[in-house]
Amino acid sequence: MAKLFTPIDFKGVTIKNRIVMSPMCMYSSIAEDGKITPFHLTHYTTRAVGQVGLVMTEATAVQKEGRISPQDLGIWSDDHISGLRQLNEQIHNNNAKSGIQLAHAGRKARLESMIYAPSAFPFDENSKKPQEMSINDINETIDAFKNAAVRSKESGFDIIEIHAAHGYLINEFLSPLSNQRKDEYGGSAENRYRFLHDIIEAVKNVWNGPLFVRISTNEYHEEGNTLEDILYFAEKMKEQDVDLIDCSSGGVVPASISVYPGYQVKRCETIRQETSIATGAVGLITTGIQAEEILQNNRADLVFLGRSLLKNPYWTKAAADELGYTIKAPTQYERGWK
Repeated sequence: MAKLFTPIDFKGVTIKNRIVMSPMCMYSSIAEDGKITPFHLTHYTTRAVGQVGLVMTEATAVQKEGRISPQDLGIWSDDHISGLRQLNEQIHNNNAKSGIQLAHAGRKARLESMIYAPSAFPFDENSKKPQEMSINDINETIDAFKNAAVRSKESGFDIIEIHAAHGYLINEFLSPLSNQRKDEYGGSAENRYRFLHDIIEAVKNVWNGPLFVRISTNEYHEEGNTLEDILYFAEKMKEQDVDLIDCSSGGVVPASISVYPGYQVKRCETIRQETSIATGAVGLITTGIQAEEILQNNRADLVFLGRSLLKNPYWTKAAADELGYTIKAPTQYERGWK
């Protein structure tokens, strides 16, 4: 049996296969209020109809000032719950599980309002200078993640993922390239991890379901986090009962990245082997055979697909055909899936 189509369980939540729709910003909240629109309902539900096991939302801002753009989805208000609940009902009606990626853009926010970061350094010469966060700002943001987790539960999500990658706020705290603080949130790897640690603990206080964390496993800079630093963070997350690390890379500073099929999988595999925590592989995974190889060789536990699912919402069916495996078609599509 193809491992790609075997179920997997996290804290009692069973995903029917190992295929995940990776979080991808759609910039489609047209009223700039962070609310679900008809586009989102169609976009995400189509992938559930296409038999993706876990459908993950795009980065969803826990604070209004934490949006990447004014068009981002949000969960900073109770006003967002009804739209997200409607989305979850449609995903669940199509026999998929749902996940939400809780996020804060930090210094990479493209907003007119004040933006925030661990230290007052812009991302690049063309970016806005952020305000260095005070301890009060940090505590308010931790509370915002906690409140977002409460709303995620009320909205009906099965899984929460904390976005700590791609140079956004949590990644900015983790990396010595962007964190030059002199207090308990800066300096050593232990101190740089503290912000993520506190967010995980706050979320766990109100959420007992599966918890994933996306990190950048490589910063592509000699003064950035080393592999040893990344493994240290992974061990800490395992101690905090994080269920899976979603292994992406880059984004904390401008960098030249050599991109090729599966280019992020090696560090995903290393984290899994060295720390015995479940991992998700992402990054130019395009075929069923490629995904199956990753899983069969125990390089990851899930495969996260981005552009492949933008290109083909029915990638799952194509992968099954490629691997000679039969999946059950949605009733409405049985005539075309034979």
